[in-house]
Amino acid sequence: MSILSPLASSMFTPGINQIADDFNTSMHSVIAATTGFTVMLGFGPLVLAPLSETFGRRKLYMACFSMFTLLQIPTALSPNVETFVALRTLAGAFGSIGIANGGGTISDMFNPEERAGIFGWYLLGPLLGPTIGPLFGGLIVQRLNWRWIFWILAIVCGTNTLAGFIFLKETYAPVLLERRKHEYENDGERHGNYRYAGQDDRPLSSKLAASLFRPVRIFVQPIVLTMSFYQALVFGTTYSLYTNMQSIYSGEYGLNTEQVGLLYLFPGCGFLIAVWFLVPRIDTVYNALTRRNKGESKPEYRLPLANIGAVFIPISLFWFAWTVEYHAPWPATIISTLFYGIGQVMIVNCVQNYYIDSFEKYAASAIAAGAVFRSVVGGITPLFAPLIFESLGYGWGISVFAFLAVVIAPAPLIFYYFGGVVREKFHIEL
Repeated sequence: MSILSPLASSMFTPGINQIADDFNTSMHSVIAATTGFTVMLGFGPLVLAPLSETFGRRKLYMACFSMFTLLQIPTALSPNVETFVALRTLAGAFGSIGIANGGGTISDMFNPEERAGIFGWYLLGPLLGPTIGPLFGGLIVQRLNWRWIFWILAIVCGTNTLAGFIFLKETYAPVLLERRKHEYENDGERHGNYRYAGQDDRPLSSKLAASLFRPVRIFVQPIVLTMSFYQALVFGTTYSLYTNMQSIYSGEYGLNTEQVGLLYLFPGCGFLIAVWFLVPRIDTVYNALTRRNKGESKPEYRLPLANIGAVFIPISLFWFAWTVEYHAPWPATIISTLFYGIGQVMIVNCVQNYYIDSFEKYAASAIAAGAVFRSVVGGITPLFAPLIFESLGYGWGISVFAFLAVVIAPAPLIFYYFGGVVREKFHIEL
């Protein structure tokens, strides 16, 4: 589930020109479908994550992904661009459930000392999905047409949803404990009232109100706000590059749609390298620092390896910007995206694990708080990116993103040393 909705967010990008011709509209109007979908990937978790902390993970997973699957059918049949954009936006809201609940589910199931490595594989979904989406989309557009993208998504998502109904189990401890409590109370041989640690006896309306405001309260905490901006910059840059890869490599280098789709494998390889070789070291560093601190762990121990991303992201962006600007051979340009992929994984993984450790019981809400800003920026930025590239050229246009990455690069280091003080000063009662 965590890979299919991000994959769907970019899968149609190789067919943007074909869709625009089919609907007799501009390319910018079609890109609005990416904006709507991606923005709702952020706003959806604001509602879905707190609801999962009230009703449980499984119910939300199955309800939302069933709707996401069904929405692919009318999208494939869209008669005009307005319907297409509206359906894509609605699908983004329901498809955000993997992002809303994924981190919380992992927090439910794994101990802190082993969590980062597991989370790295989960995070491949939101990161690898937008990367390999254009690859599959390019193959489909080249051989069939853009509508088949959504027919195939409906088939794949339907299969995945069916598997979820069969195999997916509830993981959220308060919901499981509440079920056990009712079993004991309804058992004729066990009389009496039962309670469990952390039981919330407030009325459902009060619990829902508190849950729905929780991500907003977490978001305004200075560390979450800053690191959310960092993730937003990364995602905004990523979607801006992905939605312009077709114009860069077909216009500047003469590659066809299928060949351009294959180029997305380079950042994807960067993701895999990071997950295989670097992400497991997040737990290694975390456990070593905990032992050095006499067995007392801190969320800040998740941040040291984020500095790899803080260095790789701006360097790779400058590399990509100026090799494209000066028409270097295409392999020299695309290799930079492998290092960008490594940097992206390290930033997002370290930050998400930092959120989970800081707000353990409410990990889903913490991740949702960061996801909304990230996805809004990631969705809106591609609308303006073509204008930036047209006015400044690819060299200075992409360098704008690189300079912003340089400005915020010290954040992981600063919060490693001072994050504990900031968390204590801006403590949030949840």
